[in-house]
Amino acid sequence: MSSLNLDDFTDLIERPDGGVRRDAEARRERQIVPPGALGRLDDLGEWLAAAQSSVPVRPITQPRVVLFAGDHGVAELGVSAREAGSAHQLVRAVLDGSSPVSVLARQLDVPVRVVDLALDCDPESLPDAVVRHRVRRGSGRIDVEDALTAEEAEAAFRTGVALADEEADSGTDLVVLGDVSVGGTTAAAVLVAALCGTDASVVTGRGGRAIDDLAWMRKCAAVRDALRRARPVLGDQLQLLATVGGADLAAMTGFLLQSAVRKMPVILDGVVSAACALVAQRVAFRAPDWWLAGQNSGEPAQAKALDRMAIEPLLDHGVKVGEGAGALLALPLVRVAAALSAELPERASEDVVEKEAAAVRSGIEDMDAT
Repeated sequence: MSSLNLDDFTDLIERPDGGVRRDAEARRERQIVPPGALGRLDDLGEWLAAAQSSVPVRPITQPRVVLFAGDHGVAELGVSAREAGSAHQLVRAVLDGSSPVSVLARQLDVPVRVVDLALDCDPESLPDAVVRHRVRRGSGRIDVEDALTAEEAEAAFRTGVALADEEADSGTDLVVLGDVSVGGTTAAAVLVAALCGTDASVVTGRGGRAIDDLAWMRKCAAVRDALRRARPVLGDQLQLLATVGGADLAAMTGFLLQSAVRKMPVILDGVVSAACALVAQRVAFRAPDWWLAGQNSGEPAQAKALDRMAIEPLLDHGVKVGEGAGALLALPLVRVAAALSAELPERASEDVVEKEAAAVRSGIEDMDAT
């Protein structure tokens, strides 16, 4: 029998420190730039203060991009512009430094970690550091079969928890979270539709490499069929991930929950990370307080999930490439918010101003007397 009890996360996860946030707000009101003049940067700085339990905010010095990789059997239906089972090519591009996220990470001096949970390739073709956490080779075709067995779902979830602990223990102070998958947006759409009670057409987008109308209709049909299989298991989030998720999505959900336990902030990327966040919210309602949404990817399921969690994306540049690239673009904004919050000087208090004025007046009187 499994010893994993997801209900434990409800007790383990606390909200960011509300008292510290109020202190940060009070400090912001004393700074020389009027409150509100910096727009959402004010909110970001105060959120970081609460997350760090620190006023002034500490700079973000050890961020990391963490990417969960996997292939999804549903891609065999032609729901993606990429060939089924080809996610390993995307992983290789990340490792070789030729993918968008790799270029951005070099510019921002942020390390990238890729974790294979269910790539459909020979494990010897990739470094051991990437493949050592693999749960299975490809996830099942969710329109007609479960993505994972119950044991595989638990193993993937526990892997995500362990990876969050590794990052927190190594000093990572913020994670940019993304996926490297083929067929992952279809699984994500099913999860969002199931948890939000919507139809397939409402959540089905066209993916990172926009598919044509025919492929979109195939994708809608796959989401619809998988949704029928998802609804009976909505009360059990781990079973939901096993039924219509995948090993990479189960691991990402575990990672998000344990990151919240460890008070490690996370920037979500696109629809896959948003779907996992929505599952995690069902497990522990306070968990979303530890997450930011880096960008609006344009996927309807992402918008639905973020709206349900009351999370507003920081950027809207239409970046659809995935792999954490859109979320990584938001990192400089978070860093700037931290710097402004910590480094803007405070106005002199009225008492100090009056004492300085009195000193000036006294000096003038002394000069007149002489």
